[in-house]
Amino acid sequence: MVLIFSAPSGSGKSTLVQYLLGQRHDLEFSISATTRPPRGKEQHGQEYYFISEDEFRQLIEQEAFIEYENVYKGTYYGTLRSEIDRIESRGHHVVFDVDVKGGLHLKQIFGDRALAIFIAPPSVEELRRRLTGRGTDTPEKIEERIAKAAFELEDAPQFDTVIVNDKLEHAQRALTEKVDMFLGKEEEDIKVQPQR
Repeated sequence: MVLIFSAPSGSGKSTLVQYLLGQRHDLEFSISATTRPPRGKEQHGQEYYFISEDEFRQLIEQEAFIEYENVYKGTYYGTLRSEIDRIESRGHHVVFDVDVKGGLHLKQIFGDRALAIFIAPPSVEELRRRLTGRGTDTPEKIEERIAKAAFELEDAPQFDTVIVNDKLEHAQRALTEKVDMFLGKEEEDIKVQPQR
């Protein structure tokens, strides 16, 4: 099964994904490829595969991606087929942390095998405060992210569930309940399948 997480930048999506991965040992993170440079302490092969735009284009030509997006001007993100194969070969459920367009595309691809979760900020003002507080972007980049977030929030109803990340502990609890219900349903389906 597949869990798809999408959110405007600064909504706390990565924090919630890391929390969930720490709670369940049957989940594994699908590492995306990107052409953007690492931020802070990010390392190649952990948060992302950091590659050049030329390498990314070669992978597109080789059809190595299930989906990819040119998210910001000249900045690509993509989901590698090899990551899904790696995780499923270990018997784990795949966790995607992708942009909103990528999330909706993955939901189309995986259908009922996927739970698409949109993490929303409590407000655009709070989003601006969080992005400023991160200290990783220029004021111009923050405004670009805020403008993009306004469009992304319009897509929230297309996801299976929306979790507002106002208070972290409340968002964690809501997330755990949704995921346990979804994966629990899948485990029950396996149990009732007749033996062959």
